[in-house]
Amino acid sequence: MFKLANLVIPKGLFLAPMEDVTDKSFRLACRQTGADFVFTEFVNAEGLVRSSKKTHSKLEICNEERPVGIQIYGGKLESMVGAAQIAEQHNPDVIDINAGCWVKNVVGGGAGAALLKDPEMLQRMAGAVVKNVSLPVSVKTRIGWDTETIVIEEVAQRLEDAGIAFLTIHCRTRVQGHNGDADWNWIEKVKNKVSMPIVLNGGIMQPEDAARAFKETPADAIMIARGAINNPWIFEQAKTLINGGVEEEIGIEKRISYCLNHLRLSIAVKGERRAVLENRKFYTGYLKGSRNASRTRAELMKYDTYIGVEDCLHKYLEFLSNFDMEESQTEIIPGSAS
Repeated sequence: MFKLANLVIPKGLFLAPMEDVTDKSFRLACRQTGADFVFTEFVNAEGLVRSSKKTHSKLEICNEERPVGIQIYGGKLESMVGAAQIAEQHNPDVIDINAGCWVKNVVGGGAGAALLKDPEMLQRMAGAVVKNVSLPVSVKTRIGWDTETIVIEEVAQRLEDAGIAFLTIHCRTRVQGHNGDADWNWIEKVKNKVSMPIVLNGGIMQPEDAARAFKETPADAIMIARGAINNPWIFEQAKTLINGGVEEEIGIEKRISYCLNHLRLSIAVKGERRAVLENRKFYTGYLKGSRNASRTRAELMKYDTYIGVEDCLHKYLEFLSNFDMEESQTEIIPGSAS
């Protein structure tokens, strides 16, 4: 059971903050398919305090996507406090501190998972942010820098002392990146050390992974990252399994319906041409496993208007329908003579 102020979410499924993925349109699309809590892309603290227009644009949220968190990252305490105060002006439901990003250009600046090298500094940073904003503050981190320095239990206790509202744990080390198995055993170990809600992240690639995580760990909620990129309906599928139902296969017609809905949401946020061009990266997931998908994806790359994409996808559905009809007509009827 996840609790944040007056918000109570049983068996919650959260959308993780992901750079160049979780913009407003993707967050809205995932809320529509069952995500209980969504987070923005990583927002650079230095960019905020230096008034970068591009960075500030990532703070834009709307009521339809609530509850929503703004995630900020940086290696300097003063900049993080300033960035949190700027983020607070947009009135998210929580301000999240990124202490888990593993990529080189982030950790090289002392941000993200680099903060795990100095748990005391992370505690001071979190405490300073908590003291200087009125909204709840959370942290997303990893279990440690590498297998020799797993500090998540100490970090969790320090962060609870700093006053954070909840902690999300990606159950891999920084050195692992996205490789290897996520060690979910750390969730119970941390839960035994602190009383704040703990959200499990890492290794949730299929709906059954989310259901299994709730069965195998005492996590208060589950956060899904890469598993949602090519499968934004993972939330509704996972909820079905969690509630004891049978997972429904999402057919190509429904996938294309999701695809066009996502594109419309994106157009409303970014404008038509930019939205059509940027949404190209999602076609692989929406068409995955379908006949002639690669050829259709190549065809979709020719269009920079919604009507062009819509027409192409409707023709693709027509092709699939005709193919299935022709195939059924040529089937050998059981028991017939040869």
